[in-house]
Amino acid sequence: MRPDQNFDDIANKFETNIYGSSKGRLRHELFMYHLHKALDLHSEPLTVLDAGGGTGVMSQAMLVLGHEVTLTDISAETLALAKEKFAENHNVADKITIVQQDILGLPEQQYDLVICHAVLEWLQNPLLVIEKLVALVKPGGHLSLSFFNQDAQRFSNMFYGNFDYVEQGMKVKNQVRLSPNNAQKPQEILAFMAALPLQIIHKAGIRCFHDYLKDKSQQVSHYEQIKRLEMAYGDQHPYLWLGKYFMLIAQKN
Repeated sequence: MRPDQNFDDIANKFETNIYGSSKGRLRHELFMYHLHKALDLHSEPLTVLDAGGGTGVMSQAMLVLGHEVTLTDISAETLALAKEKFAENHNVADKITIVQQDILGLPEQQYDLVICHAVLEWLQNPLLVIEKLVALVKPGGHLSLSFFNQDAQRFSNMFYGNFDYVEQGMKVKNQVRLSPNNAQKPQEILAFMAALPLQIIHKAGIRCFHDYLKDKSQQVSHYEQIKRLEMAYGDQHPYLWLGKYFMLIAQKN
C-alpha cells in the first residue's frame, strides 16, 4: 500500500504553488469565511487542533483570533517552515504547539475545534482518519473538514475535454506530487459521517466558479469580484456540489 503523501523535499514548492496563487489564496479566504459564518470564533479563546496543517497558514489565522493552537503534520520540512513563521511573531509563542505526527497517531486529547482541511485526498484510509478526528473533538465542539471533490474533478476534466483521463478513472502512471491522489465524493463522506455522533451544521463548495473560468487571467484581474460571488453562492444548491473542494462543519453530540 502506498504511504500517505507528505511534502518533505518540496515544502517550499508546495508553499509557493498553493498559497502563492489565486487558487490557494481564495481557498484559504473561503475556508475562513465559512468558519466565521458557521461558528462564533470571537467570543472566547478555543483550543484548536490543526490536523495535517502543513506550513501553518490556518494555524496562523486561528492564533490571530486569540485561540490556542496545536499544529500537526507528518512532514518535518513543512513544519520547519511553520516554525519560521511563528518565530517572527513573539506574541503567539506561548499559544502554539507543533507536533510531527500522523493523525492516527495523535494522543487522545480533545479540542474545542478540530480543523482538517485539504488532507483526506492525500491519505490511504480517509474514513479511518475521520473517525479519529471525531474522537479528538470535545462533546459540543466542532469539526471543520474539507477535501478535494472527486465529482468536481470529473466535471472539470470533462469540461476541458480530458476524455481519455476520465475514462481511465482519472488515474495516471506518473502521479504529480502536488496533485491529490485520493479525491473523495461529498455524498459518500456525508453518508459515512451520518453514522457518527455528529450534526452537520454547514456545507459549502470551495472555488465553485474560479477554476472553471475560460479566461484564466480573470482569476487575478477580477479576484475580489469572484470572491464575493463565491461567498454568495458557495453554500447554495446546486453550486456547492461543484466546488473543487467540499467543506463541512459539524458539531459533536
